Amino acid sequence: MSGEVPPAVLQDRSELVDWAGSTIRLGSRSFYMASQLFDRATRERAWLLYAWCRHCDDVCDGQELGGPLSASDASVIEELRRETHRALADGISGAPPYRALAAVAAERRIPVRYIDDHLEGFALDCAGWTPESEADLLRYCYHVAGTVGCMMAVVMGVDPEDDATLDTACALGLSFQLGNIARDVAEDHAGGRCYLPRAWMEEFGVDPADPMNPSRRDALVALVGRIVDLSLLYEERAMAGIARLDFRSRWAIHSARSIYGGIGREVAARGAQAWDERVVISTPRKLAIVARSLLHAAA
Repeated sequence: MSGEVPPAVLQDRSELVDWAGSTIRLGSRSFYMASQLFDRATRERAWLLYAWCRHCDDVCDGQELGGPLSASDASVIEELRRETHRALADGISGAPPYRALAAVAAERRIPVRYIDDHLEGFALDCAGWTPESEADLLRYCYHVAGTVGCMMAVVMGVDPEDDATLDTACALGLSFQLGNIARDVAEDHAGGRCYLPRAWMEEFGVDPADPMNPSRRDALVALVGRIVDLSLLYEERAMAGIARLDFRSRWAIHSARSIYGGIGREVAARGAQAWDERVVISTPRKLAIVARSLLHAAA
């Protein structure tokens, strides 16, 4: 399994946190940068949660901390479910990613429904699922990212019963995932996946069999523009919930919001050239975002 080290090597929570920290440094520079703004306890818990999410994603995609997609089958989902619930039951079983989740779930009372719902997103990918409608697209985004937003909110101290705030956290997760989908159309197509709703492709004149067809690039730009607009709509809906967090969590989440939101905005700005090379937010730009986000958090 990707990113895995022998369980015996990780003797206590501090070693598990160190391992999770190294995983996030390699797997997501943006999330790692934002996580530095949390207080220590929240930062460690965010790393522990990330390690499990990253592991599940890599197993499902046949990757190791990212890279080209490769097919996986339903058997890997059953393994993820089995190992996840075994660790949740006793807190000590299994490989480091599962024990990392068990630790943070116990410390912050993360509802199991979010964990199970997150795994359902990977099941959709392994089944070769594609969305037919906007509702299907949003359902997928909830499973793979909205659930993570909810779990991160609980990690940051939001009451697991505070549905109003958790709804806004879910909205931010949806926003992030929609931006990623807009950016990754070409990579997803190369890996045999498509997250563009079939109804939208028919409406805009995008070829479902070849969404990257150069002769229909203008149609793809218009369709992806709708995805970016939807991403920005959900980003706006998340703002009320961010205001309810403590200062350092507000700073971290405003930073993440602007970094990930910047992906969708950049895709839209590049138009037909959006997929010539992968859209990334440079380190200097990220640092500028972190500085501006401090002002947002303090307001």
